[in-house]
Amino acid sequence: MGQLVVRNLASAVKERLQQRARRNRRSMEEEVREILRNAVINDDEGSARGLGSEIARLFAKTGLHSDIAELRGNEINPASFES
Repeated sequence: MGQLVVRNLASAVKERLQQRARRNRRSMEEEVREILRNAVINDDEGSARGLGSEIARLFAKTGLHSDIAELRGNEINPASFES
């Protein structure tokens, strides 16, 4: 097993890691291992994709073959429920 030392970690980050570890009933060391495992697993699934790409990937086996436009860069307006 390898070891990793992280120096110059901001106090606020350390405190948040401790809180997260307590919330998940883990030691802080185990919490960091879990975060790193998840980061590598998610990275293996491909680089960050936009919402449209993710939707297309999810529905590719159901016959969706056209592109779905990305939302990135578009202004989002909240819905109006007034009569």
